[in-house]
Amino acid sequence: MSLNEIRALTFDTGGTILDWHTGFRTALAELGAKHGVDKDWAALANELRRRSLKKMINLGEKSPPAYNMDDSHRLSLDEILAENELDATTTEERRDIWWKRVHSLRCWPDFPAALPQLSEKYICASFTLLSVRIIIDTARANGLKWDAILSCEIFGKYKVLPEAYTTTAKLLNLESSECLMVACHNFDLDAAKNVGFKTAFVRRPDEWGLEGPPDPNPKPHHDIIVDNFSELVSSLGISS
Repeated sequence: MSLNEIRALTFDTGGTILDWHTGFRTALAELGAKHGVDKDWAALANELRRRSLKKMINLGEKSPPAYNMDDSHRLSLDEILAENELDATTTEERRDIWWKRVHSLRCWPDFPAALPQLSEKYICASFTLLSVRIIIDTARANGLKWDAILSCEIFGKYKVLPEAYTTTAKLLNLESSECLMVACHNFDLDAAKNVGFKTAFVRRPDEWGLEGPPDPNPKPHHDIIVDNFSELVSSLGISS
């Protein structure tokens, strides 16, 4: 395996970079306390994530998307609240979760220091199901400086459609083999590898809280497998 031809790193952002579980769990628990409702907030946070993803995966395959990830969060949240004695919550309270909290999610602590190191050598792009605005706002909240924001929202073809990956490479004016997809999810990496990307699996054992990730074990065919972003920096031959 040679990594010498890599020119760009394209990062899954929702779980690999941003800690959505803590954000959702905390926001739901605060809402429940306000309304006198007690539930398993960690489990509901994960269910909110599952439903949101289900609405987005392969979106745009048959027709142009009619909504983005912000809409998916809003719709999924409405479902969760209706099923858990919280359907009386106000529009403002709901927006506080699906917009304000999501747009200010904190990133995992190992990433902010690694990004500028990686950017010295590579184009570093957020390549994500998340909306353009989520990436802008979370970047500002966490002090991140992306070279590019390549949300699937821009080209209307969402992961894991092959067009999402080939269009990303095309927008960077690169061959697929010159891009390294960085993610903590096999499904994303496998789709990227199928169109010629190189792949790096970064473990995120806490992404789903105590429940643990649904697919935590990296497949051996990935080009790089690391426990954190510090190790990714080293694996790419960058001295810290």
